[in-house]
Amino acid sequence: MTVIGVVAQNSMLYGPSSMVQAIGDAAFDAGLAVSVGHVADYGAEAYEVVRRLVGQDVAGLIVVAPVAAAADLLAAVPSGLPVVTVDGLPQWRTANVAVDQYAGGLLATRHLLAHGHRTVWHVAGPEQWHGSRAREAGWRAALAAAGVEAPPVVRAAWSAESGYRCGQALAADPEVTAVFAANDDIAIGLIRALAEHGRSVPGDVSVVGFDDVPEAGYTHPGLTTVRQEFAEVGRESVRLLLGARRPESVQLRPTLVPRGTVRHRVKVRSRGPAGSTPGSSGPL
Repeated sequence: MTVIGVVAQNSMLYGPSSMVQAIGDAAFDAGLAVSVGHVADYGAEAYEVVRRLVGQDVAGLIVVAPVAAAADLLAAVPSGLPVVTVDGLPQWRTANVAVDQYAGGLLATRHLLAHGHRTVWHVAGPEQWHGSRAREAGWRAALAAAGVEAPPVVRAAWSAESGYRCGQALAADPEVTAVFAANDDIAIGLIRALAEHGRSVPGDVSVVGFDDVPEAGYTHPGLTTVRQEFAEVGRESVRLLLGARRPESVQLRPTLVPRGTVRHRVKVRSRGPAGSTPGSSGPL
């Protein structure tokens, strides 16, 4: 049986682990076996993983490469061995499959602006990740197109705990009415912090996440998020590895999944002259 090698970070994060699972499923459907080499980072250990996979006479390698350090690893792959990167960069000149993270940032931010929010705050992921930077760029572009100045970025790790800490800071600012979180785990922690500070979601603050983790539909309220089709990433990466004669890039579109954490912002009018009563306008 033909065997292909996969190199990926040893991560419990939903995105990277889902990609590895999707590649394995697609390979199985194509009648292939998969040998996976997990690495803590893309340093010396990763080079040893590549050496061992090549020693197994794999038919090709798929390298999940969400950070720039993975570029150096590609130089260790013997010439002539087919290589496909997942989440790589165009300048690497390998066949590459990626979800359009920039488009996902646009989708999330435009959705919040369309619900009447004057601006959107962003809790971004780690800066060294390509996807984090691209989502942030999409957020900035959507705000700029709407003529809105971007608030300061709040930087988080890819975890609910980190989202919770960021949420504690944002909850103290009454101007924060809409937040785009760089992944669903961050969003879940953020929502917890907002609730503990008396800021309801979506009553006081609307929130959009990213990834569409399985739990997103079962939070209360259900988390509005941007979905990545990891199964399609797996299928396309295996297809390119088996059939590409030249470097080819496939960029997949994410989709918005509306649920319950976004609603139209209601502007409360200030109290008028004596004897009048405060009212509220409709959706902005």
